[in-house]
Amino acid sequence: MNAILTVLEIVAPVFLVGGVGFAWVKAGFEYRIQFVTRLAMTLAVPCLIFTALMKTEADLATLGTLAVAGSLGYFVIGLAAWVILRLAGLDMRTYLAPFIFGNTGNLGIPLCFFAFGQVGLEAAVVMLAVSAIWSFTIGIWMVAGKGSGGKILKEPMIAATLLGALFLWQGWETPRFLTNTLDLIGQMAIPLMLITLGVAVARLTPGRITTALWLSVVKLAICTAVGWAVGTAFGLTGAIFGVLVLELATPVAVTAYLLAEKYEADSNAVAGYVMVSTLTCVIGLPLILGFLL
Repeated sequence: MNAILTVLEIVAPVFLVGGVGFAWVKAGFEYRIQFVTRLAMTLAVPCLIFTALMKTEADLATLGTLAVAGSLGYFVIGLAAWVILRLAGLDMRTYLAPFIFGNTGNLGIPLCFFAFGQVGLEAAVVMLAVSAIWSFTIGIWMVAGKGSGGKILKEPMIAATLLGALFLWQGWETPRFLTNTLDLIGQMAIPLMLITLGVAVARLTPGRITTALWLSVVKLAICTAVGWAVGTAFGLTGAIFGVLVLELATPVAVTAYLLAEKYEADSNAVAGYVMVSTLTCVIGLPLILGFLL
């Protein structure tokens, strides 16, 4: 019973705050999602990433191992996804990238923070950076048939990751007044990401629900198994291991729908995949967390 209550205490705030965004839109209130997303991804999240890395007590080598393990995890998941989609006769442009890359930002960071505290947050921002690098390059190529390697260098959160890693490596710290300012801005990131997730899901027009349902269950099972196997193979333990498993198991990100819309894949099908995958993880992620704690 204590274990169940612990899991509920961790996941309830994540889904309740996301529910606030969902209810906000359904109530007919205005929510300028492009403005809020830009505010979060260009200011709040980079500040969160930089301060988390600068102040971390984790070893840089451990975080580097996590980044390599995460990259390998995405590669293995990609192979498995390609085989499954090929056997099922589903369109690769529509389903491959969403199967591989989960919602490591809006959902993954808050979940890891509530589950493992500051250590979980620090590890989660590393996984977010890894996911962003691969999804903005190989992920876009999967959907559009062309890469976007130059775009990744312009992403503020990638710059924040590199700068934070430099400060961690050198043992540098910003002046206290600046650190407090960056901390304050970074504290916006988690509630903004969760509310925006709820808003985005509320505005989606889903399609091909049956396909989305079985794919969501398969994605959750495979991503969890791969995360567990890779984490064990790399000798990861504790919060670092837990973050790897949880981040790889996160549901399809809303950005997958935006990419499908932009590059003329089946965006309605991806919208259904986002919604069903997110709902599936309402049950699935607490179960996974129960085994991790």
